[in-house]
Amino acid sequence: MAAVTAAQPRSSKTESYVDNKRKEDIRQANIKAARAVADAVRTSLGPKGMDKMISTANGEVIITNDGATILNKMEVLQPAAKMLVDLSKSQDSAAGDGTTTVVVIAGALLKQCLLLLTNGIHPTVISDSLHKASTKAVDVLTAMAVPLEISDRESLIKSASTSLNSKVVSQYSTLLAPLAVDSVLSVVDPAKPDMVDLRDIKIVKKLGGTVDDTELVKGLVFDKKASHAAGGPTRMENAKIAVIQFQISPPKTDIEQSIVVSDYTQMDRILKEERNYILGMIKKIKATGCNVLLIQKSILRDAVTDLSLHYLAKAKIMVIKDVEREDIEFITKTLNCLPIANIEHFRAEKLGHADLVEEVSLGDGKIVKVTGIKDMGRTTTVLIRGSNQLVIDEADRSLHDALCVVRCLVSKRFLIAGGGAPEIELSRQLGAWSKVLHGMEGYCVRSFAEALEVIPYTLAENAGLNPIAIVTELRNRHAQGEINAGINVRKGQITNILEENVVQPLLVSTSAITLATECVRMILKIDDIVNVR
Repeated sequence: MAAVTAAQPRSSKTESYVDNKRKEDIRQANIKAARAVADAVRTSLGPKGMDKMISTANGEVIITNDGATILNKMEVLQPAAKMLVDLSKSQDSAAGDGTTTVVVIAGALLKQCLLLLTNGIHPTVISDSLHKASTKAVDVLTAMAVPLEISDRESLIKSASTSLNSKVVSQYSTLLAPLAVDSVLSVVDPAKPDMVDLRDIKIVKKLGGTVDDTELVKGLVFDKKASHAAGGPTRMENAKIAVIQFQISPPKTDIEQSIVVSDYTQMDRILKEERNYILGMIKKIKATGCNVLLIQKSILRDAVTDLSLHYLAKAKIMVIKDVEREDIEFITKTLNCLPIANIEHFRAEKLGHADLVEEVSLGDGKIVKVTGIKDMGRTTTVLIRGSNQLVIDEADRSLHDALCVVRCLVSKRFLIAGGGAPEIELSRQLGAWSKVLHGMEGYCVRSFAEALEVIPYTLAENAGLNPIAIVTELRNRHAQGEINAGINVRKGQITNILEENVVQPLLVSTSAITLATECVRMILKIDDIVNVR
């Protein structure tokens, strides 16, 4: 017994063996899974990038090369790979554009981290170095940026065009870019000049025609026809518009019950009362001078009946029914009117005024346009046309990216060159900075600098150029002080990208680098996955 107790202190002094193999395996598995996601979208980067056809479980087909959309539709099961999908969503909400770039950068950083881990550098050291490098990168990018005035419409159009050039609908960028700029500038509030709410820009999609027929409407567009029952009007000049949230139909009991009527005279009385009830409501509506009714969709009972539509048509009141609940806020803001929840509150001061409300035939359907609105709120509507649903959906996504780019420039008014120029410049400057740093840090920063070269490399590769020759030539040009030299994929050579009008907002680049670094640092720190059932 004494021998055993004496042996115990000796064994605690000896080093115990710790098995790190599992932790390394988990890290490697995470990095491989995340890199597989990054490689899937890599081919869709840039103006010459390929498109992806996504077939969903319910048989829907989507054709796109928007990184966020591709990743969103992917069924990713591995937790670390899911982080890259979330990373793309974060970039989409922060900047709106650069959703493919951010995932490609994260994939390249993970590849470099795997090499550093294999060389025996501790994950915490790598993580801290990456954080330092990303902070330095943002400073370098800010120093490269060119200030921009919001009144400079040409520069805004250039950056919106750059965003659209890599999309499926790139051939329509000359139409969609000015449209995106004008729609954002029309909703900017002078009281809050650097705030843009994209919910103030309503996008209405209508099948028929081509993308060339897409237009900006100063007013409202409803993707539904006016009510034709009983020959009601379909065109109204000097319109007084009411947005109502109540039903013009006979009242129902609150609880589900049936009323048995055994006598014809009682039946006549019920029908007479219904008529009087509806007539009373319509007389109150007509008394205010209202001649256009927008009726909210009702789930409890029919918002309008044939009888009420008949009386409204006789009163020469134009009716647009089944207005969605979520659209009410936008409509009332545009018309500068108030929604009316009860017939008792129906007053002339709650109405909106417009020069013209008319039903227009469009393709195989009809829409209702409201134009010439008095005291119109700061909103605008874009009517997107297209030959098939796939084109319309992709035009919608592309236009959203262009709107986000203009929004970025309104909130942070700096432009930066595109075409891989900022990434190569960052790589050069961080490479030089890594030589000043001591120990492991310098080694990690150099790897970060090398990882950034993936963007120009991929751009050249997707354009069918020789990536090694192009990237080497780019480095050479930047070393000679040409900080705006980038890849011109149309000419297949290196030119001054600013002169070629390939520009993007500073916020897109800085956000891509900071978000990608943050995601990679998080993946690096994970050393085990615990499944809880």
